[in-house]
Amino acid sequence: MNQPARNVLGTPLEPCSFDPLTGYYRDGCCNTGATDVGLHLVCIEASDEFLEFSRTVGNDLSTPIPEYEFAGVQPGDCWCLCVQRWKEALEAGRAPRVHLEATHISALEFVDLEQLQQYSAEGR
Repeated sequence: MNQPARNVLGTPLEPCSFDPLTGYYRDGCCNTGATDVGLHLVCIEASDEFLEFSRTVGNDLSTPIPEYEFAGVQPGDCWCLCVQRWKEALEAGRAPRVHLEATHISALEFVDLEQLQQYSAEGR
């Protein structure tokens, strides 16, 4: 029997977003597996600043792509982001807010819990 996924706080992983529908598996959660080479682990709350940063580094998340049923991420939307992109945004001073309860525990292999906590959406 598979154990439920855990978040960075060690509790069961909570959903990130169903509208827009996110997650590598498009199940609303930042679940991961062997085929998720991008490691879509961090549940973010998108901001104008982050979306612009992401666009400038080659990952345009805000433009819709209808053929993939992708409506585009808008400011205020929650989205499962690749952990390396979040780390890149952090290093550039453009990291978006994070929902810790919905961020997969595997993110801790790349960033520290303290770094994620500094950007906690729940702590505002």
